Amino acid sequence: MARVSRYYDVKRDEQDRRYLEVNVTGFALLHIPLLNKSTGFSAEERKLLGLQGLVPPHQSTLEEQKERTYRRYLQQASDLERHVYLRSLQDRNEVLFYAMLEEHLEEMLPILYTPTVGEAVKAFSDLYRYPRGLVVSTGDIASLDESLENLPLDDVRMIVATDSSAILGIGDQGFGGMAISIGKLSLYTTAGGVGPDKTLPVELDVGTDRQDLLDDPLYLGVHHTRLTGAAYDEFLDRFVEGVQARYPKAIIQWEDFAKGSAFRVLERYRRVIPSFNDDIQGTGAMALAGLLSAARLKGERFEDQVFVVVGAGAGGIGVAMAIRQGLIRAGLSAEQASARVYVVDRQGLLVQGQVELEAHQRSFARTPAELFDWTVQGDVPTLQETIRNARATALLGLSGVSGLFTQGVIEAVAANTERPIIFPLSNPTSNVEALPEEIVRWTGGRAIIASGSPFADVPHRTHDGIDGTVPVGQGNNVFIFPGLGFGAIISRAREITDDMVMEAARTLADHTDISTGRVYPSIDQLREVSIQIAVRVARQAISEGVAAERRVRVMSDEQLMAFVRRRFWVPKYLPYRRVGTPTP
Repeated sequence: MARVSRYYDVKRDEQDRRYLEVNVTGFALLHIPLLNKSTGFSAEERKLLGLQGLVPPHQSTLEEQKERTYRRYLQQASDLERHVYLRSLQDRNEVLFYAMLEEHLEEMLPILYTPTVGEAVKAFSDLYRYPRGLVVSTGDIASLDESLENLPLDDVRMIVATDSSAILGIGDQGFGGMAISIGKLSLYTTAGGVGPDKTLPVELDVGTDRQDLLDDPLYLGVHHTRLTGAAYDEFLDRFVEGVQARYPKAIIQWEDFAKGSAFRVLERYRRVIPSFNDDIQGTGAMALAGLLSAARLKGERFEDQVFVVVGAGAGGIGVAMAIRQGLIRAGLSAEQASARVYVVDRQGLLVQGQVELEAHQRSFARTPAELFDWTVQGDVPTLQETIRNARATALLGLSGVSGLFTQGVIEAVAANTERPIIFPLSNPTSNVEALPEEIVRWTGGRAIIASGSPFADVPHRTHDGIDGTVPVGQGNNVFIFPGLGFGAIISRAREITDDMVMEAARTLADHTDISTGRVYPSIDQLREVSIQIAVRVARQAISEGVAAERRVRVMSDEQLMAFVRRRFWVPKYLPYRRVGTPTP
């Protein structure tokens, strides 16, 4: 078994039971979150590791520790304070942190991730307490190899790296984006089974264009404007080279890059180092899975729907690309698929000839010939005019503009189909295009709804006077990226291919029970869904010839499933041995 940390090795005894062989003891051991059991050390371990007198005498079980910690969690006064409490716990005792998160995942997911993480990002410099992950800044990029060697982890498999230029719907956050990388990787462990000692959050601190941050003496990032052009490319080239040398088995998830660089970074590196962009590909796969389930719920074919995607940034174009690819896989030609996907930005429908169109937007721009019989008032069709003229049956929001889906917009979709599909997916909650209760009211309860942030189901009384609720699904990338990443790790994929991403989307749709009226599974099914995605993503990597792991290439489906389940990390304390201590 490969060495994972300079502080310990994972070994097996003669009965094939796992244990940790540690080479650090005493006070120092208690301050390494991966190793600290706090009150959970046995009497033998306390004596062997020099911990006597440093921890309370009672030896707590993990269950007792969870109960004590959860009571304290409930005493926090706000969601942000709860987020900070969880992060502080993670920085003290990682096994306990993940054990509690696993038990209360549905409750804590919105606290640790969207929407509360947005608040933590904004306040990151003020909340900073404990170093975690790797900071790569313009001031030390030249000495990156030394920085990487300073990390105690020797077998990193999953890296989440951000330049913080487009965090959620709140834009450039400078150094604060590190909170996103940390949060995403905690979900890779909880929902995707990647051991915490195999993960590395990275902040690519290339500066910020936020003058308020630059003027703040307490801001923790570098105090200059963002790198651009060749200097930016050279910075990322150096980062990728350093990662390849230090962690040759690592996968990079590019996170929260601005639309101008997100697509370019993905294409520049995806065949250099196994990597993917969650905002583009993860969001696209998540949305596609929900749309496939929505079509089944309607009792109609996916390829018969007409889609309007609002927002032409990384997320919106990623969703439009995934829908188009899904339509092609359903049997349509490329031309037929493109004809069913409309992309609208702040100026209106994307139309050829608009000088500001970026490369990734151009394939979705409509020709004047396609619009010759449309009824519009201005030069470019508005959102509502696009819905009406295209006879759209599905509307997806990735604009970050609160309230953009007005009553007229929603009613325009509802006029085209008995069951309109409305997905206001923007995060955080304050940026959602329409509230679910508004959509229910404006469609008479007919809409199939999914939102980016969690919302409660909406009470609704039918025309017959029957009281019920309209389900609201949560279109969350957490249903995609943990399983996609774990499958790539298991297969040691040399590349994250488009078909691997599409397989993740299809698996999510296949494991959604639409009899509940929802288009996504419940959060309590997240871990099982991730396992299913990991298996099918690994199988896809094998079929495409990009799987470098020889063992999995010869496994049957049953063997691969068993292998994935066996490798799925679970939070529990292992017994400790000190280096040089004979094995009993």
